[in-house]
Amino acid sequence: MKTPDAPSFPIWPAIAPTIACHTAVWTAICAVGALGSYRDYVGQAVHGYGHFLLRWLAYHVPMIMLGSGLSLALSRWPALFDSARRSALIYTGLLFSFLPLEWLYVAFCDVLFRGAGVAWAAVCSAFMAMPMFNRFTEFSWMSGTLVAMAAIGNWRLARVREAGWRRAQNDNLALQLALEQQRMLALRAQLEPHFIFNALNAISALVRTADGPLALSGIARLSDLLRYALAAGARETVSIGEELQFVHDYLSLQRLRYGARLHFVIEGDSVAVRHGDCPPLLLQPLIENALRHDLDSHEGEGDIRLSFALAGNDVLIRVCNPLQPHATPNPGAGLGLQNTRERLQSSNKQASLQTQRVDGRFLVEIRMPLQVA
Repeated sequence: MKTPDAPSFPIWPAIAPTIACHTAVWTAICAVGALGSYRDYVGQAVHGYGHFLLRWLAYHVPMIMLGSGLSLALSRWPALFDSARRSALIYTGLLFSFLPLEWLYVAFCDVLFRGAGVAWAAVCSAFMAMPMFNRFTEFSWMSGTLVAMAAIGNWRLARVREAGWRRAQNDNLALQLALEQQRMLALRAQLEPHFIFNALNAISALVRTADGPLALSGIARLSDLLRYALAAGARETVSIGEELQFVHDYLSLQRLRYGARLHFVIEGDSVAVRHGDCPPLLLQPLIENALRHDLDSHEGEGDIRLSFALAGNDVLIRVCNPLQPHATPNPGAGLGLQNTRERLQSSNKQASLQTQRVDGRFLVEIRMPLQVA
């Protein structure tokens, strides 16, 4: 009858405390019953209260044994009464084995307390003459004990299963959190080399033009950018103001490469917006994507715009660049928008990133809750 719902453990060390517990419970019940019997015979009986208590205890020894036995069985097999079929079989077995023996024991106690001498014939006679009410009373005690133990056993089993379910839920949530953190780290690991690669491309373009001072200036700016990227990458969130400063520094580096062709406008960067938080390195991939699909695709001037707007409890961030119908395609590696979308979803399930073409421009829009960094 061993089940996988709960582990079994040795039964013998629990015998003494279990019997003591049930003896104490039944002693309290017998004390109340004996008090009632004593009051019924006040002025008539020659025996005191102790005599009635002794008789009640003697009559209920089988109940103490039954309760203790069921408790020990439950400690060994916690799911003993979990099945209705098994419970019915146990009840039927007690009904046809324990109950007749209990009636016989009660008859023996009747003969013993009458003081007429204990003989098998006298016990059998008392057994046959036992009133139906007494039989029903013993039947009720047995049934009540079984029902009570079954209820206690199933309650304990339910608590064990609930605790196991909660542990499993906590373990599952911890595993999901660990996986999400690893996924975020993997995205960051993809993002940072990608950013470094593109920044180095900008400097290499300056080196190829043999403009030494500009190249050195670019290396110094790249050092500042990398310092922020490494520091921000170790944090869960940064302020939008910090990200904007990083964008300005990044654009300064790119301006060394594109010169007067780089036109960039920032709108709506209010104090409330700047104090909001966001995932680190959120804006730079969007700016880089706009540069790649705008200035890298033609030889003319660019027109990239970054705007912020408040919409209730959300902040809207839009980055747009013109679409050149005859420009040379520059698809890039495809990491920027994809990584940004996944990092937003990982940091906040309510955040979203949408892209669309509007009036000859490519628009990236981020919506996320505005929270103070």
